[in-house]
Amino acid sequence: MDHSREIILLNISGEDKPGLTASLTGILAQYDVNILDIGQAVIHEDLGMGILFEVPEKEETSPILKDLLFKSYELGLNIKFTPISETRYTEWVGHQGKERYIVTLLSRKLTADQLSHVTQIMSDQGLNIDFITRLSGRVLLGFERESDKSVVEFSVRGNPKDVEKMKKDFIDIAKTSEIDIAFQTDNIFRRNRRLVCFDMDSTLIQTEVIDELAERAGVGEEVKAITEAAMRGEIDFSESFIKRVSLLKGLDESVMKDIAETLPLTEGAERLFTTLKKYGYRTAILSGGFNYFGNHLKEKLGVDYVFANELEIKDGKLTGKHVGEIVSGEKKAELLRFLADKEDIHLEQVIAVGDGSNDLPMLSIAGLGIAFHAKPKVRESAKHHISNIGLDAILYLLGFRDREINL
Repeated sequence: MDHSREIILLNISGEDKPGLTASLTGILAQYDVNILDIGQAVIHEDLGMGILFEVPEKEETSPILKDLLFKSYELGLNIKFTPISETRYTEWVGHQGKERYIVTLLSRKLTADQLSHVTQIMSDQGLNIDFITRLSGRVLLGFERESDKSVVEFSVRGNPKDVEKMKKDFIDIAKTSEIDIAFQTDNIFRRNRRLVCFDMDSTLIQTEVIDELAERAGVGEEVKAITEAAMRGEIDFSESFIKRVSLLKGLDESVMKDIAETLPLTEGAERLFTTLKKYGYRTAILSGGFNYFGNHLKEKLGVDYVFANELEIKDGKLTGKHVGEIVSGEKKAELLRFLADKEDIHLEQVIAVGDGSNDLPMLSIAGLGIAFHAKPKVRESAKHHISNIGLDAILYLLGFRDREINL
């Protein structure tokens, strides 16, 4: 091998302590080496570091390695040297052109079984793992809480052999292993989302408001049956909406205020909105529900835009009719496009979140479309799904770590 191209891979392991990197790179600096790559990970105060460096033509390799060995012994570290051929290095550099993806695993508690299944799928698809990062905070043993979560992010490289099969395999594991798996292309849009659009009922809140109104009107079972059929996509949303609203005729307006004040927020909603607001994201509610309740959430959560349906009220009573255009699935997609244009952003920078079949049009055009605790048909049709943890899981799909999230 040409002396001007002598390349060494340095692997260091041992107990982590301040100053290790400075000490080792200080030695390399004395010999004017060129750093080609560097990486480090610390797990439970145990350090693993790699430094790939090129020895200048004017320098001999032996004194460098001797000094590094002496310093590592002094610091109580294990050290290993591996010569890398120029051919092998050139091949490694050539891998830079391959596609990169982010695979995120989200669960209440991460198990070896879950990791084994997911990493095997990635291997079968010809994907190589470059980095593994824990996004969720550390959990104390014996103090488990219902809201605990364990989230790990993989940065992978390669071209999947069959993307559709891979996604189906991920969904199959999710059904049986209480884990959610997101697969995203790692590009500039993934790192620069700016607008998040939410469905309201059964997404932002843990109820269907129209069902609550129907209960108060004494037509609960009838309306609930129509709602469920509409969410499953068995009947047209607009048709079902008109039928359900007509059954509310005569309900007192004061009932709406009572329901609004006790709306059950979905787990993680407040944590999500606090964080999104802090980092400058814009938010919107695009709902087939009602403006009255959407505006209540706007005040409570600091939502920027609300688009929903308007109930007609006369003499303090619901008339059984609505005012204006119905916010159907197609209308939600139209509104999402409108807001992206208004905010002067690309559709790839938009996140859409919903649970029903009427959310699929907006989920399909957003850069990140998420079926949240959705019906099976919706979960299988959407690009991504979250079924095991709360709404704040969205933050992990954006790459946030717990230490960056407002608790």
